[in-house]
Amino acid sequence: MILIIDFGSQFNQLIARRVRENEVYCQIEPAGFPLEKIAALKPEGIILSGGPSSIYEENSPKIDPGIFELGTPVLGICYGMHLMIHALGGKISRAPKREYGFATLEIRQNEPIFKDMDSRIQCWMSHGDSTDILPSGFTVTASTQNTEFAAIANFDKKFYALQFHPEVEHTVRGTEMIRNFLFDVCGCQKSWNMGSFAAGAIDQIQQSVKDKKVVMGLSGGVDSSVAALLIHKAIGKNLHCIFVDNGLLRKNEKENLEQSLTANLDMNILFVDERRRFLDALKDVTDPEKKRKIIGKLFIDVFEAEAAKIKDAEFLGQGTLYPDIIESKSAFGGPTSIIKSHHNVGGLPEKMNLKLIEPLQLLFKDEVRALGLELGLNEDLVWRQPFPGPGLAIRIMGAVSEERLSILKEADSILLEEIRGAGLYRELWQSFAVLLPVKSVGVMGDKRTYDSCIAIRAVTSKDAMTADWARLPHELLAKISSRIINEVDGVNRVVFDITSKPPGTIEWE
Repeated sequence: MILIIDFGSQFNQLIARRVRENEVYCQIEPAGFPLEKIAALKPEGIILSGGPSSIYEENSPKIDPGIFELGTPVLGICYGMHLMIHALGGKISRAPKREYGFATLEIRQNEPIFKDMDSRIQCWMSHGDSTDILPSGFTVTASTQNTEFAAIANFDKKFYALQFHPEVEHTVRGTEMIRNFLFDVCGCQKSWNMGSFAAGAIDQIQQSVKDKKVVMGLSGGVDSSVAALLIHKAIGKNLHCIFVDNGLLRKNEKENLEQSLTANLDMNILFVDERRRFLDALKDVTDPEKKRKIIGKLFIDVFEAEAAKIKDAEFLGQGTLYPDIIESKSAFGGPTSIIKSHHNVGGLPEKMNLKLIEPLQLLFKDEVRALGLELGLNEDLVWRQPFPGPGLAIRIMGAVSEERLSILKEADSILLEEIRGAGLYRELWQSFAVLLPVKSVGVMGDKRTYDSCIAIRAVTSKDAMTADWARLPHELLAKISSRIINEVDGVNRVVFDITSKPPGTIEWE
């Protein structure tokens, strides 16, 4: 196994993803994880993640320097590199020029991490500190125009460090660098896959739940469906699913999901109509965080009310994934900066009557889909595009009303119909419409209009941690725009979002 120490990088779980892609088990622990526990785990290798701090900041995360005395190979990435250098007697200081974005890596030595690679490779930088003095025994293995010590190594002790981020897709052959560390440096063996994850998760659920009951909110999305099926395989009819119609679903979604879920999942499913309750609670609310918290709290209120009717219900199941957690709070006790809250993790009351069970919280979306196929879930559910827990409330900029919901539902339905018709649905990570809080002047039928604006958002991604805007064909965009403007009352303008993540997020709120 590989131990990953979390120092708070927004990309730190991508490291775990790259490790798991190579069928190697990994475990993530916070910076303060005790040395004796690290030693007891006997990892084949240790990876120190990046992070938003500087090692000289007063409360910056630290690590026991004894980690470098265990005889275990170590790979430091960005902040992890700085910690390694600092702990071993080198010197780090504020860089004269911050380096963020693409850079050309000049590889000086064809050493294990860069085995059989070209001498010039594109990499992704994100740092404000840099190395001044290397510790004894280290040598420079790669540089960029702005960063002399872009990669260093102590070959005798198997210590490697990279100033750039090999875990992100922007670094060409970065996944190979991590693979080389796993197999050529650490000597790992392939032994972890979705089959072994499912078996372990089912066993863990059985041990935790025993003969008690689990209440779970089922949206019909891939996350909640896979989580529900996993829990169902562990405890059978002791799982009680609740589908809450909050009024924020896409056009005809409740009817489609009711048929799909009833046909494909042999579970206890209760359909609850709470449309009026949610819309009343959201009236005149414009702040996106308040929307999320209101929706999250109401979900929990509904669950607790229904759970009260079920004898021995002690657990609340959720389809939370790691991208939800990492963007909302620091997982594993690490120092990750908060980007936004998610209804699964940000709207929970401080005191709950139900204990949480989140069997997918270490997985990314593509891994969840692989797990769904492993468990035998219907492919239509497995390949459904992600849909946010707060629903259309966070795709309506500003206040939510029945009128604005109706506009967005119609526009979104047209968009998805055309995306499917063009054969692009599975190729895109997400494609959806956003109702903007502005109106603009137009001319329709020789008359002046002053109506709403719809933004089209379509992105490609593998894990939602990074994403690129999709280059949709101009003919398709023209058709979508024409249909929305002609078929949706109250819309006279359509725009296309060409922002990647980072710097933007996929959702607008």
